[in-house]
Amino acid sequence: MSSEYPPTLPAEYADIEFENNAQRLPLVLCLDTSSSMAGPPIQTLNNALVEWTRELHDDVSLSYSVEVAVVTFGGQGVAAWRGPQPLVPGAPVSPFVPAHMFRPPQLTAAGVTLMTEALELSMHIVAARKAELRASGLQYYRPQICLVTDGIPTDATGHRTDSWHRLVPVLAEEQNARRFRLYAIGVGGITDYGEQVLRAFAPKFNATIQGFPFRELLQMMSASAGAEQKGAGDEVFEKIFSQFKTQRRPGRARRWPRTGPAGASTA
Repeated sequence: MSSEYPPTLPAEYADIEFENNAQRLPLVLCLDTSSSMAGPPIQTLNNALVEWTRELHDDVSLSYSVEVAVVTFGGQGVAAWRGPQPLVPGAPVSPFVPAHMFRPPQLTAAGVTLMTEALELSMHIVAARKAELRASGLQYYRPQICLVTDGIPTDATGHRTDSWHRLVPVLAEEQNARRFRLYAIGVGGITDYGEQVLRAFAPKFNATIQGFPFRELLQMMSASAGAEQKGAGDEVFEKIFSQFKTQRRPGRARRWPRTGPAGASTA
């Protein structure tokens, strides 16, 4: 078990009661909050997070199994959030919050695009949480990481960097071993180079979408989480993702694929 993120709760979540046999589904939202997201994009993202949180609370199936963590990369560098509060690096708490208790952060946009480091942190907290769950004798579904960006990886000075290449074989190995599923989403005016990065990170589950349809994206993540609970095969996740890419007009009802019996992950 990682000593960096032991399974303790801060005071604001001290009244959480866990079901000892609840099977968990860790979900990481890895969000670009760099300066290019300033203005309407970051406000749209904040509004979507509030609405998604409300929908998640109302979903009986997901609210007591999904655990949500947020990782941002922007003005605060790379940060893990526990609900509405950013964690100090090395803080002795896990960033994951049970969905029925999750409250979204209020994000601001500034700074540079430390995408590589944010993905590395996302993988780290997923691995640490899985170790905690195993140590507690709890089962879990395959975790999900959702990367959302409108830019390209930069270094700490804001200059384009090719350091992201080191992640590609690591991500391929982790996903082939079914240790997590990564969604890589390009929004706004992401460049061709940015699209290339996302395709390398997540060959099956990458998309470039016009504008900033964060509400539809988060609903797709909920649908994917529901499919994970039911032990769906890869073709179901590919269909859900395809529907997200082609059916994201506001107000249009989505009929997500039905899935089969429940299953657990041990990877």
